[in-house]
Amino acid sequence: MSDEPAPGPTPEPTPETATPHRRRQRYAGKNPRRFEDKYKEHDPARYAETVAKVIASGKTVAGTHRPIMVEEILEVLAPVPGEVAVDCTLGYGGHSRELLPRLLPGGRLLGLDADPVELPKTEARLRALGHGPEVFTAHRSNFAGLPKVLAAAGLTGVDVILADLGVSSMQIDDPARGFSVKLAGPLDMRMNPQRGASASALLAGIAPAALEQLLTDNADEPRAATLAPLLAGRSFATTTALADAIRAALPQRLDKEDADLAVRRVFQALRIAVNDEFSALDTFLRNLPGCLRAGGRVAVLTFHSGEDRRVKKAFAAGLRDGLYAAISEEVIRPTPAECGSNPRATPTKLRWARRG
Repeated sequence: MSDEPAPGPTPEPTPETATPHRRRQRYAGKNPRRFEDKYKEHDPARYAETVAKVIASGKTVAGTHRPIMVEEILEVLAPVPGEVAVDCTLGYGGHSRELLPRLLPGGRLLGLDADPVELPKTEARLRALGHGPEVFTAHRSNFAGLPKVLAAAGLTGVDVILADLGVSSMQIDDPARGFSVKLAGPLDMRMNPQRGASASALLAGIAPAALEQLLTDNADEPRAATLAPLLAGRSFATTTALADAIRAALPQRLDKEDADLAVRRVFQALRIAVNDEFSALDTFLRNLPGCLRAGGRVAVLTFHSGEDRRVKKAFAAGLRDGLYAAISEEVIRPTPAECGSNPRATPTKLRWARRG
């Protein structure tokens, strides 16, 4: 038998030992401006009223993404029960959430995304809706790796393929990811922060002539020749430092709207280069016909002219060569109502093709 005394009741905490209550840090003004301060938007289950107000104002709730042109995509892809689909750009899972019920019973969906930060969150989100691994599987890959993903899943082709080439709001809005033109964060822009060089490193090591070509090819920037010598070879630690340098390099006669547009174009050009997006898109479009079963449908959402030109030419060449039986004759745009409620939909273009 132990000689130790029996344990007594746990003493009540005294003012000296109790953990002091800490109030939530307050922010200046009526509404939070910093991504980290938008705690109500990050907890929609508790603050549904706040979230509804944000959506009604035409904004995107912090940490989420609103899928674009859902009705139009469902119309052109026409998924039916028993079919196999691929969402090549899973993102927040908004499009997959709409596709999955239309594939059941008997169908399945594969979701691809290169972002190691967001992919596990989206997988958990779709699992919570009741979609088990027999119905939905998540794969860490960008769309250029589609043939490899299908081969690993034992598939020679699928019925439905969707590729939304836009950057997700979760990446744009979070300053820590380095995409934001408004909020200070590290100048990174990598979809996969574990691979490749950051936008800061790219700018520090690039020559003016190469940067001028990059700004022209990736963003159709009309002032590339003016901006490139003033930005190339410089070290920018933060997104706002780069944005300020771009504005300072622009002619003073430009109004704020035109200056902001130039900033966004430079950021776009750097993001495309950092993530090698055009090369990945070219590979995807080249392999696409071989990934579709007979009668299979593909829809691609693009957000700027460089992407749309590639998709348009690839679909036209596929139709001419007999790889596709039909393609969209004209680009499909979001409705004015959708653009009004979600301004990020405004530049979107949708094109589709059907396998012969």
